[in-house]
Amino acid sequence: MTEFGSQLSKERAVRVWDPLVRIFHWTLVAAFTIAWLSAEELSTLHEIAGYVVAGLVAFRLVWGFVGGRYARFAQFLKRPSAIMAYVGDMVRGKERRYLGHNPAGAAMIVALLVALSGTAFSGWLLDEPDRRAMLPELPQIVAPAFADEDNEYGYGGEDMLEEMHEVFANLTLLLVALHVGGVVLASFRHEENLARSMVTGDKRAPGPDDIV
Repeated sequence: MTEFGSQLSKERAVRVWDPLVRIFHWTLVAAFTIAWLSAEELSTLHEIAGYVVAGLVAFRLVWGFVGGRYARFAQFLKRPSAIMAYVGDMVRGKERRYLGHNPAGAAMIVALLVALSGTAFSGWLLDEPDRRAMLPELPQIVAPAFADEDNEYGYGGEDMLEEMHEVFANLTLLLVALHVGGVVLASFRHEENLARSMVTGDKRAPGPDDIV
């Protein structure tokens, strides 16, 4: 690209993602990956990564109210009808380009935050037995005859939490796969590298048909 072309390209780019959103995004990717890979063998590393994920989710919830324009929930969250309409447009290949999060991407952010919160919270409860006392009594899924001498069940609260933790983690992994697929599709449809924009913070300036 010539110097003129490079300069013109920069002039046509606009800053969308602030530095904290970008740091949050890639740190969360790293933390969740580490937590997933260390789940079976490296319990200490798994717990540390889990706490990092929990802290990042808490930060994003706060930043969703006080952050920059395109980081705020009020800017990108849409009603279910708008989300379904956008998905329908995607199926027909007629969806409009959004400078920030599109309605489907916004719904995915909410789903990921919920799944990550469930994963982190259930993991936190599993970390210390005393923390489970804060919860209502979990359903008994074995007969009382299997209770031990202390009237505790060999398969009960802790096992139920472990299952919940795994379900939330697997759900998060599925949502991540869908998210990556959506990013690839949107990048192809709108001819811009969305992953790179989450590194640089810049996206192509909006055209007359784009939504800002």
